Amino acid sequence: MVYTSADKAQRGGLSEWFSNVPADVLAGTVVALALIPEAIAFSIIAGVDPKVGLYASFTMAVTIAFLGGRPGMVSAATGAMALLVVDLVRTHPENGLEYLFAATLVTGFLQTVWGSLRIGRIMKYIPRAVLVGFVNALAILIFDAQLVQFEGQGWLMYAMVAVGLAIIYLLPPLTKNIPVVKAIPSSLVAIVALTLFTFSSPSGASGLGLLTVGDMGDLPSRLPSFGLPNVPFNFTTLEIILPVALTMSAVGLLQAFLTASVLDDMTDTNSDKNREARGQGMANLITGMFGGMAGSAMIGQSVINIKSGGRQRLSTLCAGIFLLSFILLFRSSISSIPMAALVAVMFMVSFSTFNWASLTNFRRLPKSETAVMLATVVTTVITHNLALGVAVGIALSAIAFSRKIGKLIAVQSEFSADHSQRTYYVYGQLFFVSANNFLEAFNLHEHLDKVVIDLTHSHLWDQSAVIAIDKLVLKFRVQGTEVELVGLNEASESLMEKLAIHDKLDAANLSASH
Repeated sequence: MVYTSADKAQRGGLSEWFSNVPADVLAGTVVALALIPEAIAFSIIAGVDPKVGLYASFTMAVTIAFLGGRPGMVSAATGAMALLVVDLVRTHPENGLEYLFAATLVTGFLQTVWGSLRIGRIMKYIPRAVLVGFVNALAILIFDAQLVQFEGQGWLMYAMVAVGLAIIYLLPPLTKNIPVVKAIPSSLVAIVALTLFTFSSPSGASGLGLLTVGDMGDLPSRLPSFGLPNVPFNFTTLEIILPVALTMSAVGLLQAFLTASVLDDMTDTNSDKNREARGQGMANLITGMFGGMAGSAMIGQSVINIKSGGRQRLSTLCAGIFLLSFILLFRSSISSIPMAALVAVMFMVSFSTFNWASLTNFRRLPKSETAVMLATVVTTVITHNLALGVAVGIALSAIAFSRKIGKLIAVQSEFSADHSQRTYYVYGQLFFVSANNFLEAFNLHEHLDKVVIDLTHSHLWDQSAVIAIDKLVLKFRVQGTEVELVGLNEASESLMEKLAIHDKLDAANLSASH
């Protein structure tokens, strides 16, 4: 899809709301329909009533529409957050739900604090390879999550999914010259068409043996009500919920930041990560007070929104409002939507999310970047833990980068005219990885009057660098060789003054000890 300058909305003002109204409303409709089964499924994963996930998706989407860091991004109940509260709900059968609401409130508070501390700056430490791995892993997980819908289903389920995908992919090129039809998202057409097909059957979806949204769980029949969690406000409660809240606050923000980066790339726009963090915090605070579970950004629904033409905050607001409106006003009709239609939409999301170029770039990219990307994908897919996958990717990236930089150390030397003095010229970064290579470049078996180590073109970064120089100087002194360090820049000289010991030891005593 090609994005024009019209997609690059100006930050702030009415342009973030009303510059793309028809497309935003239609995109919000599609997202709302796609949110319903997802929210129900995530509630089941967490071990709570389906309405907890549905209320959370409503409050998260509506709140983030006003307070989020970028237009068009959708936040709701997510699988990553649901997995983190399973033990909390399970180990407290009598009041686990109330502890869940309390943990959601604390999560929101922490995220608001992180946002105020400008935690969005951490995004610059996440390498491109990790971001690609994150995107590919989520695409695989989205695809894998749909496979359960085929269990126990007959050929009609497969046929309807295939028809849904055909509508989604073939309708846009067929209607590109028909403005009125072109404006309607093909995914919405697929949902409506497959739903009408099931309605047209005399026996309905059940007679055809098809799963429907209603089979996922009961839909709520009233608006969420305000209330604080019914738990004791004491240190015992905090001890129970704080570890869960800390983890959820970190995972939720990481997922939000990475999702925002994906949409930034898709729409060629920028987003305010710190505002996003504060927005996520406020959304979870409100969600916890209206009977919902903690949520975060949803990359699947956000991609649906963008692919359906949604660009501004109105699309996210519509997704939240339509979600609850559809459930309350058209409860019976929504319950009858065949899961095949929504599976087709989620398959489209999976295919669109996956970075297919990463498969063809294996030979062109450095092996270390490919390894980082694959490690992020494998870890995330196996553990279903986004934070762990990203952490592994970042750790491997740091190791790979350190090894590359460590190899860039170089040492050249030259003798004086009478061969009584040798000057070593050091080039590159001296730190824990390059310290051994640095030491190996010196000839410690020569008996010279003086050695000069010129560090003009080098930089000392850590204690390992200082220790390496200490070893070098002291070993030369044991042999009676005078050592002079020259060319230290200000930062390196300051580090040496704080940590070096070679000037504090007496060479004669050192020699005697040997």
